[in-house]
Amino acid sequence: MQSKIHEKFVSLYGEGGEAYASAGRINLIGEHTDYNGGYVFPGAIDKGIVAEIKLNGTDKVRAYSLDYDAETTFGLNEEDKPKEAWACYIFGVCRETIKRGGKVEGFDTVFAGDVPLGAGLSSSAALESTFAFAINEIFQNGIDKFELAKIGQSTEHNYCGVNCGIMDQFASCFGKAGCLIRLNCKTLEFKYFPFDPEAAGYKLVLIDSCVKHELASSAYNKRRASCENAAAAIRKNHPEVEFLSDAKRVWLEEVRTEIPEEDFLRAEYVIGEVQRVLDVCDALERSDYETAGEMMYQTHFGMSKLYEVSCEELDFLNKLARKMDVSGSRVMGGGFGGCTINLVRKELYQPFVDAAVKDFTAKFGHEPKIYDVVISDGARKL
Repeated sequence: MQSKIHEKFVSLYGEGGEAYASAGRINLIGEHTDYNGGYVFPGAIDKGIVAEIKLNGTDKVRAYSLDYDAETTFGLNEEDKPKEAWACYIFGVCRETIKRGGKVEGFDTVFAGDVPLGAGLSSSAALESTFAFAINEIFQNGIDKFELAKIGQSTEHNYCGVNCGIMDQFASCFGKAGCLIRLNCKTLEFKYFPFDPEAAGYKLVLIDSCVKHELASSAYNKRRASCENAAAAIRKNHPEVEFLSDAKRVWLEEVRTEIPEEDFLRAEYVIGEVQRVLDVCDALERSDYETAGEMMYQTHFGMSKLYEVSCEELDFLNKLARKMDVSGSRVMGGGFGGCTINLVRKELYQPFVDAAVKDFTAKFGHEPKIYDVVISDGARKL
């Protein structure tokens, strides 16, 4: 990929520039906990975005997307926002850097990615983090990594119309090979935990159902409202509960008759999920991948039956994993389609993948996609 980018860069802009990269991400466990002030447990993966960049001595950015085979030019003022959706990510990063007092001048860039689109691996965060890191390095702005992640998040909010949390950009900026990151979404404290499944005899594989159900955004808002409603009810008895993640299971039980059953079930899932993240972290410190895997199954059950964000295709893949003695499996991401993430012992890997493709295709009429993932470094200069 890097050589193709370089070839195109030289053909468009003359001599080559510097190459930078950042990564997509997985989240092993900790789903729908972010907006509830709980923990998430992501890691950067070996699929991401690579960009070649060189200053051009003007006040304009000339950008070429190899994946879209499209080029655009834009200025660096607010009114210069480009029409192309892909270019808005780069423009947004430039603007958010400038807002923080950073220097940005005109540059040329060619970029491409190998993050599978629509699989919930956060290609947009990888794009933002690549350019946030590169611009910071090139102009020696001295912006710290946390602020680089926030530049990516603000780009989504202000230039791409997505009101996302910080997890994706955080994982993309802070990712470290052989480690997952436990991030407290309330305090933004974080800690690295060892994660090397290969060394322990396991593989991490995503099975992409290639379906996306339309419900997602309205259903997401409803579940968020349920969680806030449950937290508000608990707060009357326990004023220290700022977010649902602060609540104990017994406190939720106290208000069971005061809130709708639906809100109770949503809150029950979230409180359980916050604890599961901590349990998985403890397990990984002991290299206990079987316990970590069992927690993934519990998360899937909660997302399917309590939070109700799974779907027939994902439940089918999860049941197949359980039937074949796969160590861990769950829906990854917001739900209503997308992937399952699976922790598989190496000797079971090929039989499981073969069965998943064969059985899923027979039932649903299309093949799922298989993505092996390795935990890798985040934003960096190549």
